[in-house]
Amino acid sequence: MSKDGLCAIVTGSASGLGAATAAILASGGARIVVNYSNSKKEAEETADLCRKAGSDVVVVQGDVSRDEDCKRIVAAAAPWGRLDALINNAGTTKHMAHDNLDGLSAEDFQRIFGVNTIGPYQMIRAARSLLETAAKASGRASAVVNISSVAGISGVGSSVAYAASKGALNTITYSLARALAPLIRVNTVCPGYIDTPWFTKGRGEAGAKQVRDTVVSKVPLKVASSAHDIAQLVCFLASPASSNMTGELVRMDAGMHLIS
Repeated sequence: MSKDGLCAIVTGSASGLGAATAAILASGGARIVVNYSNSKKEAEETADLCRKAGSDVVVVQGDVSRDEDCKRIVAAAAPWGRLDALINNAGTTKHMAHDNLDGLSAEDFQRIFGVNTIGPYQMIRAARSLLETAAKASGRASAVVNISSVAGISGVGSSVAYAASKGALNTITYSLARALAPLIRVNTVCPGYIDTPWFTKGRGEAGAKQVRDTVVSKVPLKVASSAHDIAQLVCFLASPASSNMTGELVRMDAGMHLIS
């Protein structure tokens, strides 16, 4: 799965899955745009890891819910003259029990959809020209990889708004896989639980440990997936190794969906 010579943007790559994805791509020879919204220090740490792997790296601040920021993120790749892969990883949520209907406001829905659903759409729109340029130069379709969740399939997860935003992203994947072919492929990864600081930020140390222990006890494979585990799948879908795949939702949840 060589990524040598690829040019890629990874949104939300300051930490977690985004950082792991950027590091794997860089280790394979890709040039990377590292994007962050608020975590500048962590984004620079990700960039340093990529540079140590020999990658050409640009760090760009931007909130993908803002169309002007999406254009600025993509502009950082313009000097390369092409974009082979766009990984839409940036995401947000509000941790709220699904039966607490008063716990989510319209503003919460708007913010979550703005980042998780509208953001990827705007990034694809901004990047379309560079993605098509790369496809014409290489003779193979460029790749968009959206990071969704099993929440978008099963209506589970951190909140109703989060699950709904990921379900909408899944349908965008189908729509744009049709609309942008044959020059651009669009696929989506739907992870289950990932052992990252995401849950600690939302639930605290004790709450995050409880979630992790519960997942490990229930899933058939008895593991908690790491960011690196999921990132390997993301990088496969971003690479020429998956060149005949488009319009796919690929679930990776250690078998959680097998539990009735």
